[in-house]
Amino acid sequence: MPIKSLQYLSLLNPFSSIRTKEILQVNPTVIPQRLESAEVTISVYEYNANSLQSHQFSATDLCPQFNNHDTVKWINVDGINKASIDAFCKHYDIHYLLAEDIQSVGLRPKMDEIDNHLFCLLHMLYFNKEKGSVESEQISIVLGKHYVISFQEDATRDVFNALREKLKITNSKIRQSGADYLCYALIDLIVDNYFIVMEQLGDRIEILEDEIVKRPNPRALVKISQLRKELIVLKRSIAPVRELINGFIKNENPILEEKTNKYFKDIYDHIIQATDLVENYRDMMMTMQDVYINQVNLKMNETMKVMTIVTCLLAPATVIGGIFGMNFDRIPYLHDKNGFYIAVGLMLIIPLFMLRIFRKRGWF
Repeated sequence: MPIKSLQYLSLLNPFSSIRTKEILQVNPTVIPQRLESAEVTISVYEYNANSLQSHQFSATDLCPQFNNHDTVKWINVDGINKASIDAFCKHYDIHYLLAEDIQSVGLRPKMDEIDNHLFCLLHMLYFNKEKGSVESEQISIVLGKHYVISFQEDATRDVFNALREKLKITNSKIRQSGADYLCYALIDLIVDNYFIVMEQLGDRIEILEDEIVKRPNPRALVKISQLRKELIVLKRSIAPVRELINGFIKNENPILEEKTNKYFKDIYDHIIQATDLVENYRDMMMTMQDVYINQVNLKMNETMKVMTIVTCLLAPATVIGGIFGMNFDRIPYLHDKNGFYIAVGLMLIIPLFMLRIFRKRGWF
């Protein structure tokens, strides 16, 4: 095997990279250690059809003041800290099992109903263009009668800016609806962002597809392996959301108004479409791997065909040279003054005749 190809063996090993271990080595029996956020930022939007008030805090001791049932409250917590989580759960009577889920790491997206709260956990996805990888952030949403509490790990990015802008519009649908519609709006933005991430990943797949068709090389195979890992992240994050949304649709808790059900059905349609798109990308990656192998085999076949033709064309010269190189005493034309020219002529004429036959039969 050429030395140049040896450098790719470690890259092709699916268990040799850190990225693979991050994706595949998940043991639910081992409790992962979460690094708690040093700072916790709390953003509160309190609104109804006529008014909107926004507040921002860095401590949880001010949250108990939001007890007005005439307004809907969106409390967004940036940063996961055990002390802040315990404070929220204590004030809003959130079950300790939900508190454990909020503080957990790497959980599968799910939806639960405990006491008077509806809880959902899902992943907010981002595409890192520099690394070419899909990054996920676990987000937890707790729906109460007049409030929605969202817990985010990363305070520097989210996909909720569009919702914040809609809250500033007096006649917007969200300002005229209850907390259940706010919960729908948060989940809908997360799901819509899945398509943006998949679109960016799809661009990478298209570029790689052209590269494989035009210039198949071992590096392209490494890129296929990397993209397949990112599709695993997508599938793991997106596929379970279908069950999550179905839980909201079938739920009969009075917190969810009947008119909001149709909006969750709309998310359900989107998540099915997203799941199908991930499967299509996965099929494309499998097809690209087959195309790469076929291209390599085709290139090898072309090389072998050229080498075979060259070998066949050199065969007459080898035979003629071998005959006149034997050590018999009597060989025709051995001592003839034109013998050398006759031998060389045969060595040229016979390959030209063979080339004509090969060309006529379409062998090259």
